[in-house]
Amino acid sequence: MPETRTSEISGKTANIIESSTAAEPNQPQRYSPAEIEPKWQARWDADPSLYAAEGHDSGKPKYYCLEMLPYPSGALHIGHVRNYAIGDALARHMWMRGYNVLHPMGWDAFGLPAENAALKNGVPPREWTLSNIAAMRKQMQRLGYGYDWGAEVTTCLPDYYKWNQWFFLKMFEKGLAYRKKSKVNWCPECCTVLANEQVIGGRCWRHEDTVVELRDLTQWFLRITKYADELLDGLDKLEGWPEKVRTMQRNWIGRSEGAHVDFAVADGDAKITVFTTRVDTIFGATSVQLAPEHAVSKAFALEDDALRVQIEELLEQQKVARESDALGAIEKHGVFTGRFAVNPFNGERVPIWVANYILADYGTGAIMSVPAHDERDFEFAQKYGLPLRPVIAPNVDTNDLALPYTGEDEAVLIDSGEWTGENCLEAQEKMAAFAKAKGFGTPTVTYRLKDWGVSRQRYWGTPIPMVYCDKCSPEEPLPVAESELPILLPEQVDITQTNGSPLGRIPEFVNAKCPKCGGVARRETDTMDTFVDSSWYFYRYADAKNSDAPFDSDKANYWFPIDQYIGGVEHAILHLIYSRFWTKVMRDLGLVKNDEPAARLFTQGMVIKDGAKMSKSKGNVVSPDDMISRYGADATRMYALFAAPPDRDLEWQEEGVAGISRFLGKVYRLTTKFSGVARAKGTATGPKDQALLRRLHQTIAKVTHDFDGRWHFNTSISSIMILVNEITANEAAMDAGEISPDAVAEVFRSLILLLAPFAPFFAAEMWEELGGEGVVFRTQWPAVNEELAREEEDEIPVQVNGKLVTVVKVPAGSDEAAVKAAALADEKVKARIEGKTVVKVIVVPGKLVNLVVK
Repeated sequence: MPETRTSEISGKTANIIESSTAAEPNQPQRYSPAEIEPKWQARWDADPSLYAAEGHDSGKPKYYCLEMLPYPSGALHIGHVRNYAIGDALARHMWMRGYNVLHPMGWDAFGLPAENAALKNGVPPREWTLSNIAAMRKQMQRLGYGYDWGAEVTTCLPDYYKWNQWFFLKMFEKGLAYRKKSKVNWCPECCTVLANEQVIGGRCWRHEDTVVELRDLTQWFLRITKYADELLDGLDKLEGWPEKVRTMQRNWIGRSEGAHVDFAVADGDAKITVFTTRVDTIFGATSVQLAPEHAVSKAFALEDDALRVQIEELLEQQKVARESDALGAIEKHGVFTGRFAVNPFNGERVPIWVANYILADYGTGAIMSVPAHDERDFEFAQKYGLPLRPVIAPNVDTNDLALPYTGEDEAVLIDSGEWTGENCLEAQEKMAAFAKAKGFGTPTVTYRLKDWGVSRQRYWGTPIPMVYCDKCSPEEPLPVAESELPILLPEQVDITQTNGSPLGRIPEFVNAKCPKCGGVARRETDTMDTFVDSSWYFYRYADAKNSDAPFDSDKANYWFPIDQYIGGVEHAILHLIYSRFWTKVMRDLGLVKNDEPAARLFTQGMVIKDGAKMSKSKGNVVSPDDMISRYGADATRMYALFAAPPDRDLEWQEEGVAGISRFLGKVYRLTTKFSGVARAKGTATGPKDQALLRRLHQTIAKVTHDFDGRWHFNTSISSIMILVNEITANEAAMDAGEISPDAVAEVFRSLILLLAPFAPFFAAEMWEELGGEGVVFRTQWPAVNEELAREEEDEIPVQVNGKLVTVVKVPAGSDEAAVKAAALADEKVKARIEGKTVVKVIVVPGKLVNLVVK
């Protein structure tokens, strides 16, 4: 069966589902998910151990299957259903393969949306959040997801966020948590600071129409840059992660090797530090350019009102470009300051410009402009008539050198003093060392990655466990004692005002004792970024009820790394890079042994409706409750797996769910009809047995292979449908006793086991109907009979003008078109007819192919 690549029920896929679900005359619909599904859910709810993981002494291989925890927004939509159906099918399959499976669920429950919803609806964030969690948990249970609810984690409850605070204290002890004044991203709509990773195209990650401002504020940061190299190098080891995710993280970390070089301001005491990856081109620098907000730009502006107006105009152009997300393509403008800087390598005075495309928060906010060897600098120089000075070339002959020339590996330096004639790569190292020896520069590695700003000026988050004492520590904050944790978040808080943190208006919270002198102190009123909560939650699942530690290390070391993590690619930067950082910190604290949180990552495609991603904001959300009421939970989740490969986008179509429901109804009819035969014992094994069993074992092999790596559940389900068509074709033979009871029993029992990961309620009902022992998803996965699973082939002689050329192999029973295509694709045939005209292709199916050529 070829892979189904369409998100629609069309073509060959349509033929499969229609032939599997066509209405059968005089056969009333007996399958009733409205009766079956609640019955089995009640049984499963009564026995929590069914989905609970066993201890590390179980003697079974472990498998940690995890979907990213949701934000409790109030209701699931079909996008959630697809994500969780993928993980649930995998978890159930691994139970059936004999693994000790951890498959938990929790709630990313802090964050701004709850606060905004509270403002809108007049409901306190805690009440709103917990009621949403209850509703969404009920939906998940109704969908039949096999979660260990005994390991449930809710990040807004004290038993969880206590450990956020504990980790913060540990990071403060290690110098990884610190407070400083710096330029930060401010969302005027959220009224809070954002981390760099939460700014997308100059806009707030939650409000795509809101331009982020830069403000000077004192904030808390986590020193993620300490792990920059390890975060980067570790990506090469994550072979089970999608390359696109690894590439996104590499680009975000943005490691650049180069040098910092100081250009002294002529006739003054100031200096301008630039970072360059091409110090070998420094003899070609014809200007230094500053960001409008650079300290030296501001100093010059204070001395010259006309210059100040021009610089403010450049800054305004930069802001407008941010608003239109056009910083990368901004029309370059600049102004000459009338001042000069001194190139430390040759003593030359170069003009200092301020330019609108230089950003204060990128690098040092200053560059050396080498227009002969940089496309951006070339464009600026052409516009303002700045000179171009070639200093590198493929060889010493520069007569025909096209500018800008950016070669490196094979290029050599020209007109560059004592380094003339040196290879560029070798010169970079030597010139950086020279700058260091002379005291005006140093070899440097820089990163696009910046330290993680975790302060938030909002209420609904983890309180930061620090205090301020004017008496004994007026300059530096002090950590609270671990024995005081958790620092509880007050519940009755007025969050209608947005000028500053709401916690700052609650004396009972703010007033505290100094842990050093015992005097009066003030609590920190910022709360933690909600991504702190999701950076380590999966470790808590391993030991969710521990009140003495975030988790037991032995348990974590047994379960980690996560064997399969599943979630959207939109979390490639925000969540995944933070969780990798947190894992490395915990490793260095001696809590865990693993370097990375997850061995394998799968990013599912989006669910599309009416041409757009399904989301509340677009008004195209489909409620799973509606689908369940019409077609049942099994049909809803099974269609989400069938309609497209899980890594591709899926176009939602309700008629597809109806088709899956009809298919399950057909399997229900067949199973209940032959359940008596399947329970009996027989001995005869004839040719019709073998044909049906061959199709069965080919299906088992296909579905098993898909679970083992490809995850093309759409083709898995298609192959099951083909098996059901084969059963239907043999229905009369089974009625007549021409197929043995043993074969009937094997076919139906295996069919239901194959369906168990995809349609658990249905499988449980049919397993009981067949007299199966135990819980269906704890029953051993059907084994493949390799001999029966082997695809039968026909060997077809191929002739050219009546002379045998080769023999091609095709699947048994292939039609004329398939045999012809196989013959023409054979290399020996192609060589024999090269340069000739094929006049006719004669195909005798199952016998031979003869090509008439001239």
